[in-house]
Amino acid sequence: MRTSLDTFRQPYARGPVVGASFGLLILLSPIAFSAHGFLVLFSLAGLIVVLGGVIATAFMSFPADDVRAALRAIPAMLRQPGATHASLRLDMNDILHWARQIRPNGPGGLRAGLHALGAKGPFVNYGLNMVLSEYRSEDVRAMMETAAEASYDRDCVPVDVLRAMTSHAPAFGMVGTLIGMIVMLSELDDNIAGTGAALGVAFLATLYGVVSARMIYMPAAARLQQEIDDRQRRHLLITEGMVMLAQGETPSHIQDRLNGFLRPEQHDYFDVIANRREAGFAAMGAAVKPTRDTEASRRQSTLFGTSSA
Repeated sequence: MRTSLDTFRQPYARGPVVGASFGLLILLSPIAFSAHGFLVLFSLAGLIVVLGGVIATAFMSFPADDVRAALRAIPAMLRQPGATHASLRLDMNDILHWARQIRPNGPGGLRAGLHALGAKGPFVNYGLNMVLSEYRSEDVRAMMETAAEASYDRDCVPVDVLRAMTSHAPAFGMVGTLIGMIVMLSELDDNIAGTGAALGVAFLATLYGVVSARMIYMPAAARLQQEIDDRQRRHLLITEGMVMLAQGETPSHIQDRLNGFLRPEQHDYFDVIANRREAGFAAMGAAVKPTRDTEASRRQSTLFGTSSA
């Protein structure tokens, strides 16, 4: 299972980094060409109202662990995901390797290989434990599907947190603007020279709320949901592989079944077909060779006037 520390060790993904840079460029370019400078977009009071209000509401609405997981997903959206379509091929290869160990030696051969290999993750170890315990394939499927669904439901809670933060951020931006306008109007007197600047600072809270919702919380929720869906797809592949291991299926049968979880360009059943075709050609060659030898012997007997026995 991938931990939060492993998440931060992942390399940065080019797409999210380029998208974030381009978005900041679009937002900051109008200020760059003006004479006011970038400080015109900074308001400490607006940041406190928007960020503090959003985070406080999240902790009031969801468990603390889920809120912290959602906050960790914000910087993690710029990094490479841990579970991808390419990693499914590695899981399939592991299952095929275990199938080859079970076929000649039974579960004992698989158990010895696992002790040398080490842990592969909680979900994989859970399935292997049931295979080695020789549960029926129906029981293996039912228990692993239950574990996969429970894991999916737990992982989706931080996504709900981020989506709630997406909806709360513009509202707290409006709250910050209203507070700023109330303070500005309460201090309004005959000198209205600074009214424009004060009004601009008040509206910065609305800007913070909209920008944080659309460029931080919503993309983080989408990336986290995509990662959870990829993990669920991996769990389904592992579940199907463990069920077929419990059934004692052949590696070629398991390979053909698990290819359905992969993208078409990742399928490797063409190698199996090629091997079968080569074996067929070898069998055909062995059958045709005696016929050719018999024909050559007959022609030689006819040429020298002898008869073959």
